[in-house]
Amino acid sequence: MTPDGIVKEIKDSGLRGRGGAGFPTGLKWSFAASQPAGVKYVVCNADEGDPGAFMDRSVLEGDPHSVIEGMIVCGRAIGASFGYIYCRAEYPMAIKRLTIALDAAREKGYLGTNILGSGFDFDVKIKQGAGAFVCGEETALFQSIEGKRGMPRIRPPFPAEKGLWAKPTNNNNVETYANVPWILVNGAAAYAKYGTEKSRGTKVFALAGKVRNGGLAEVPMGIPINDLVFKIGGGIKEDRAFKAVQMGGPSGGCIPASLGTTSVDFESIPATGAIMGSGGMVVMDDQTCMVEMARFFLDFTQNESCGKCTFCRVGTLRMLEILTRITQGEGRPEDVPSLLELGAQIKDASLCGLGQTAPNPVLTTIRYFADEYEAHITHKRCPAGSCLALVDFIIDPEKCTGCTVCAKHCPVNAISGERKKAHVIDTSVCAKCGKCITSCAFGAIYKK
Repeated sequence: MTPDGIVKEIKDSGLRGRGGAGFPTGLKWSFAASQPAGVKYVVCNADEGDPGAFMDRSVLEGDPHSVIEGMIVCGRAIGASFGYIYCRAEYPMAIKRLTIALDAAREKGYLGTNILGSGFDFDVKIKQGAGAFVCGEETALFQSIEGKRGMPRIRPPFPAEKGLWAKPTNNNNVETYANVPWILVNGAAAYAKYGTEKSRGTKVFALAGKVRNGGLAEVPMGIPINDLVFKIGGGIKEDRAFKAVQMGGPSGGCIPASLGTTSVDFESIPATGAIMGSGGMVVMDDQTCMVEMARFFLDFTQNESCGKCTFCRVGTLRMLEILTRITQGEGRPEDVPSLLELGAQIKDASLCGLGQTAPNPVLTTIRYFADEYEAHITHKRCPAGSCLALVDFIIDPEKCTGCTVCAKHCPVNAISGERKKAHVIDTSVCAKCGKCITSCAFGAIYKK
């Protein structure tokens, strides 16, 4: 095949970037291919940093050759002769197996000079990332490869024109490259028959959280959320009520169970306020506090902000402070409007995708679970019983047998009562550690 023929085949397949943005892969390759001949680079983003996501790790550890081959094909298509795999150092097994695979490819003549007598030269180097979440953004990733601090650059110019070392560069994630060999072997039409009209092929998701069957699932694009949670995930642990899924990693959004029929594709998911992301899906049940969930993910993105943009650096901190106050029972009536205003400003004024999407967990939980914010702020109550500052531990006298086990496990001696008679908890002393609940064999202690 000619380079133009390769690009056309990828275009016809409908493959879109699996790193989250969903940009058409063939179109992206065509931009780099159209640049004047000279030094060009192929980059693989293996900096998988989302909590609960391990799709790329599985591919790199289990089939690194598919990723390497996809990069070689891309190199030939755009006229590049060198590639980098930017892999997080927290994946030592992936790096080890990538190294073995690269050595084997060189030994067999699939990497190096004059590959298979074609006159085409291409080689790949592994660059280990130091764990900065922001380096998942492509321009920050380029900075890191160049030996600089990982901070995003202003775009334009876009990487296809000036990327790594100001040379034309194509950057895709692990799963995107891994799809390429299959497409070229089986044909664009065979790939395009899966998925929806605008979101072709399959997608790997990492199911985590309160779902029975956690792990990886490769499914056709367009599958409903409910099918992922119940048919593949086996439903919610302990038969509790399905409450929501958090999609798109820390910068994603929370989609309520009422939207469980939503199609998982690049058009339907953003319409809910969430994002597809790289494929992480955290399932939540009715014991999950959505305010605390928003606080948890914002704490992550705030810590990972590179600090370059004022709105991202300071705005996310202000949002985190407000959310922390709310979960501690110190919420104010003006807090929700302030969160909405800050969220809009951060999205509009941030340079890279981290800041532009960081408010998503907060904005979606306010959108779909406004009643929980109202309960925390106005009634000083956590409906899920998760925020310890807003709950009390109570012993049900009808269920308590007076066995004294809970009293023996209480580290602050907050539980009193005679043997074989109902005990009580002094809420003014209780440390809310939960040891009484876990030690009670009769289910007599609950949070109120």
